[in-house]
Amino acid sequence: MIPDRRTVQVPFLRPDPSARSSAGTLIRRLEQFAPLEEAGRAALERLAGTASTVAARTDLIREGETPKGIFIILDGIACRSKLRRGGARQITAYLIPGDFCDLDLALRPRMDHTVSTISTCRVAHLDFSSIQRLSGEAGNLVQTMRRGTLVDNATLREWLLNIGSRSAIQRIAHLFCEMLTRFRAVGLAQGDGYELPISQLDLADTTGLSTVHVNRTLQELRRQGLIEFRSRSLMIRNLTHLQILAEFDPSYLSLQDSAAA
Repeated sequence: MIPDRRTVQVPFLRPDPSARSSAGTLIRRLEQFAPLEEAGRAALERLAGTASTVAARTDLIREGETPKGIFIILDGIACRSKLRRGGARQITAYLIPGDFCDLDLALRPRMDHTVSTISTCRVAHLDFSSIQRLSGEAGNLVQTMRRGTLVDNATLREWLLNIGSRSAIQRIAHLFCEMLTRFRAVGLAQGDGYELPISQLDLADTTGLSTVHVNRTLQELRRQGLIEFRSRSLMIRNLTHLQILAEFDPSYLSLQDSAAA
């Protein structure tokens, strides 16, 4: 797990010519909602070819700034967050490969949250004029992306329920089940395990707990034989029991294969 937290603003993204250009993860993510037409697939391949490598703990855009487009995560993990005046942070979403910031940012004069990388990421940027052009040129691509935004909203509601109504151990268990389901949907899980390069501070800022409480809760999950951490990876040892503990129902994620998670 990453022990520290630092942020450096990225004013713009430069394409990384050595980066992989495949858009397979993004295509797989969007086709959970609807099959993409060939024009949409081709547009995503072109977009992936413009991706840049961004260091861990870097702000892509900060609260209060004027959005100039949307960011799409192709590799790594990022998050949305808000800061209190005193510096306390609340993480409101994790962004994994195939995820993007919502398409309605063009309607906002300023950002109401910050988007930051947690691990090293490959990130593509799509400006608003390009989005409008895709609406006419790429078949059902933009409509399908909007369905992804609706799922983001449903996930946020589930997170509110998590913090407001569930115990500490249920909050973390639910998050681990959700992340496994999402990683499976884009082909990035290994059995019941997946890479999870987040710190206990990140978990605390996600679940509304102290780092001490997070540490104790993780120890209890290990003691019950439900999870195991190996370096930057999480292995779920008893998925059925973890889902029961978390009261996890993946239907809010609207994934075609969620029932098998």
